Amino acid sequence: MTNTDKLLASTFTAILGVATTVSLAHAVPNQPEAWEKCAGIAQAGKNDCGALDGKHGCAGQASENNSPNEWVYVPKGTCEKIVGGVVKKVKPAKKA
Repeated sequence: MTNTDKLLASTFTAILGVATTVSLAHAVPNQPEAWEKCAGIAQAGKNDCGALDGKHGCAGQASENNSPNEWVYVPKGTCEKIVGGVVKKVKPAKKA
């Protein structure tokens, strides 16, 4: 093996080691298994779905921050830890 071959092999090994380390460092945590509807914490334009008072029926239409009628899904057990957060009952999906 020539010096150039040895240099290329060691460079490749170093790059592979760095790539492996970086991918492990930025691993995404596991997704929560359960979610809850949390009202009172959504920012304007950042709500997950229709307003609780029926003012609108779509995501992203909240017009003010922290409205008690706007909500977002959060991992179960999180809402009550957030100032202003109130857990709301999730309605079952409509049957066709």
